[in-house]
Amino acid sequence: MLSEKDQLEKESLERAHWLKTFSLFITIVKSFLFIICATLLYITFEDSFDFNFQKQTPNKSAYASNQTYADSEDWDKVENGIHVASGLVYVDNFDIIRANCTACHSGKLVAQNRATREGWQQMIRWMQKTQGLWDLGKNEPIILDYLAKYYAPKEVGRRANIDIAEVEWYILELDKE
Repeated sequence: MLSEKDQLEKESLERAHWLKTFSLFITIVKSFLFIICATLLYITFEDSFDFNFQKQTPNKSAYASNQTYADSEDWDKVENGIHVASGLVYVDNFDIIRANCTACHSGKLVAQNRATREGWQQMIRWMQKTQGLWDLGKNEPIILDYLAKYYAPKEVGRRANIDIAEVEWYILELDKE
């Protein structure tokens, strides 16, 4: 026969074993309920979940919303001398321009700006000093030539003045009846 102390210790071990078993059972039931709820939610809101689980084919409206051209057949498309994906003028050294200018920002950011060669060089220095742009090395003159040629300041504003001395004047004669 067990002593009273041994009997209490045995009962305590049995309770601990029962609690572990019960805890494991509750964990299994909770997991099962979670799976059922998740399945029911998916069935109920199936259309809402599709955007994460299906690869979508890019289209022109997707490009307008700044989605990437990387998976598109239009990645290297050129129309009227403009690289469609970047919006930049396409020339022989275009790969150098694209690699250096669109690694950090859109080519459209370049295309919207205008500057002289010196102005572009100042922008490059500013990007190197404050934005982490790397040393362009031997590519810098190529990039500067490209930017100065295709994205130079435009002369816009009012029309040129009329040279009055060059105007052929005439007198309008009205028939008086």
